Amino acid sequence: MDWKLAVVVVPVTDVDRAKLFYEEQAGFTVDHDSRVRDGVRVVQLTPPGSSCSIVVGTGLTEAPAGSLKGLQLVVPDIDRAHAELVARGVEVSPVQHFEDGDRVDGRGGAWNSFVFFSDPDGNGWAVQEAPGGAGAR
Repeated sequence: MDWKLAVVVVPVTDVDRAKLFYEEQAGFTVDHDSRVRDGVRVVQLTPPGSSCSIVVGTGLTEAPAGSLKGLQLVVPDIDRAHAELVARGVEVSPVQHFEDGDRVDGRGGAWNSFVFFSDPDGNGWAVQEAPGGAGAR
């Protein structure tokens, strides 16, 4: 039996601001924006090419806004991903890699080139280059 991660709830303070950030700046597709009942709103967004989505909304989680760290996207070309995020107005780190546990500017070896950004609430994202596009869909 396959077990597939389908949705990750991202805690935010302002649903409309988060929706705008993920759609217009991060480039995610809005799958739906639904009000399930009073106090419950679900906005599902999916990164291009991904089979896993995120959900922002109200009445979904007790986690504090901005508390989610370590969300990770995988791309075939880290330089292109960096350029796209910058062009969309995202405050993104330079391309970096890890050396002896520290983040260092510049590309690294296979699976070791990243850029980092946060959403308006401080939820933290890493974008990692997959060698030869492996793992990127």
